[in-house]
Amino acid sequence: AASDVYKRQARLGCRTVIFTINMDAVGNCPCNPSIGGTAKGHLVREVDALGGEMGKTADECTLQSRMLNLGKGPAVHSLRAQIDRNKYARVMKHKLEQCENLVMRQAEVIDIERDGENWLLMTRLGAVYTCRAVVLATGGVSYRGTGSTGEGHRIAAMLGHTVTPLTGSLVPLRADGCAELQGLSLRNVGLTVYENGKKIYTDFGELLFTHFGVSGPLVLSSSAHMRHFDKKSYRLELDLKPALDEQQLDKRLLSDFQKHANSDFCNALGELLPQKLIPAAVERSGIPPHEKVHDLTREQRAALRTLLKHWSIDVLSPMPVENAIITSGGVKVGEIDPKTMASKKVPGLYFAGEIIDVDAYTGGFNLQIAWATGKAAGEAAAEYLTEQ
Repeated sequence: AASDVYKRQARLGCRTVIFTINMDAVGNCPCNPSIGGTAKGHLVREVDALGGEMGKTADECTLQSRMLNLGKGPAVHSLRAQIDRNKYARVMKHKLEQCENLVMRQAEVIDIERDGENWLLMTRLGAVYTCRAVVLATGGVSYRGTGSTGEGHRIAAMLGHTVTPLTGSLVPLRADGCAELQGLSLRNVGLTVYENGKKIYTDFGELLFTHFGVSGPLVLSSSAHMRHFDKKSYRLELDLKPALDEQQLDKRLLSDFQKHANSDFCNALGELLPQKLIPAAVERSGIPPHEKVHDLTREQRAALRTLLKHWSIDVLSPMPVENAIITSGGVKVGEIDPKTMASKKVPGLYFAGEIIDVDAYTGGFNLQIAWATGKAAGEAAAEYLTEQ
């Protein structure tokens, strides 16, 4: 968001200064170094159409690329490029350095004050800069290595804005009974979230068991609905066979059990479940592992069927905010003009990106927020200057 804000202003003829704590972090990709893909490909094309640099820079730094979903219709064909992260950061930084009307300074701004029609920006080393408009695009608190430490929220609060509580969102979850399944990835499973026993969210996708609990796209999106760990309890329920209803699953179990009638129960689940999941499934079912399949009762089969459709996981807590993909909370949206990203409290102040109290699911939506607010703030700040 920050890069596009400032480059947009510079292209509109405004003398623009970027302040960053670490010049080497400019253009850094803190996440997966892939550009495009099914979810984010349309964003790359939008940014390109609006004069952004991400797609063009990715072209210069591509290690490999492929077109996804070629087996489906052309509407979902998506180009994804794997980039050289270090080169991408160097090239993007160089382009910003060469941009007319744009200057970058490595400095930590610790105070901002209104001085008549101007702003005074004070750095930690005592330097003072004067400007006519300020755009705060300092991010949240999830990626501190990029300089996103929450200082922007402190400054916004100092200038009279309300900052809602800052927590991690799209974050892995600590959970009981998952360590023995570490490394197991489940695709095409259903997930339901219960808050104090009440269903609040359901989804379908991919989940990963880890040494601390669960992660993966399905869990990250579901975590956005778990905001009250201090006063409420949460439980996940997995449907390991979402394509089959209870009756169809029972028929599947009968078919498998007929094929393995003389086998021990623990050796009869190989066609039904991943090998790593079988010991946990046997233990949870309550069926003796070495009981012969032909001796299983209808009640035991029903217990296994229920387990596969309602695999329960007790959530202990979210992982720390440092492990989150984005930050939940920030500058209150009611205090920002939604068309211009201008402060409703202080003239000449604008916000862009994750500093604002807006967050969304994984899949490119938060990037959309960053670039859309960045474009709006950059253009509005430039227009504000021309009107002065």
